[in-house]
Amino acid sequence: MTVAVDLPPEQGWFRRNRMTLTPLLFLLPGVLFFAVYVVIPIFQSFYISTYEWNGLGELQEQGEFVGMGNYRELMGDRAFEVSLWNNVKWLALYLLAIPGGLFIALFLNQTVTGIRIYKSLFFFPFVLSQVVVGLVFSWFYLPREGLLNAALTLFGMEPINVLGDPTLATYGIIAAGLWPQTAYCMILYLTGLNAVDPEQIEAARLDGAKGWRMLWHVVIPQLRPATFIAFVVTIIGALRSFDLISVMTNGGPFGSTRVLSFYMFEKALSEYGFRMGYGSAIAVVLFLIMLVFIAYFLWSMWREEREARR
Repeated sequence: MTVAVDLPPEQGWFRRNRMTLTPLLFLLPGVLFFAVYVVIPIFQSFYISTYEWNGLGELQEQGEFVGMGNYRELMGDRAFEVSLWNNVKWLALYLLAIPGGLFIALFLNQTVTGIRIYKSLFFFPFVLSQVVVGLVFSWFYLPREGLLNAALTLFGMEPINVLGDPTLATYGIIAAGLWPQTAYCMILYLTGLNAVDPEQIEAARLDGAKGWRMLWHVVIPQLRPATFIAFVVTIIGALRSFDLISVMTNGGPFGSTRVLSFYMFEKALSEYGFRMGYGSAIAVVLFLIMLVFIAYFLWSMWREEREARR
């Protein structure tokens, strides 16, 4: 006797592959926007950097192909050298925001009287825009009316013109940038401290660990994800610094506070610039510097995931 078996109805191609296609469809709008507004402009910048062009009219008609001429000019450009060196200063000193944010987070993670007020005060710089921060510190550094020189005079010291001194201006702007950046790192570490395993803390205490030993061998290893994000955000923020320089000194005095992003703007878009090809060459150099750090961070993430799977 033959028994009839009901076979499931044949499914369409989309239903058979819906587990693969569904996430791809959700990602598609973001990928398209990223390609149109990030990836394609990157290649356009490489292309434009090979031309001498004022940005008016069609590139093929008004521009002059110079090949690597813009890059050769960069090698002898004193202003580019100053801008590059200032970016190195930003990179080195901006990283102080990471240990600063960590120690503030450790303090705010304690149970003390008025901790909510302290958290609000330390969190406040993070919600301010860079323009507001630049204005506040510009008033703070004023030669006569500024709070900094008022304090120096109170202690019998000579007033200083921070933003008017070519040797001090860059450091003054970096100090202004460290204020909100430290607050951001503090928030990252506060979030990370909430995920610290209390059992490991108790076990370390039973073994006699406390103070710096507890922090270095028990707490900080568990804060690696927060530290990784803090490094990425801080380095990228240091390389693309523009707002504070524009507000506080506009590149002065005598061009001593320029960084690559600001110099690119000056050459390509300011009233004395309109050298789109030269500005694009500066942008390409800045992108390549960022690419080195981004590649390192991606490699670190891939290595950690590979070790976690073992």
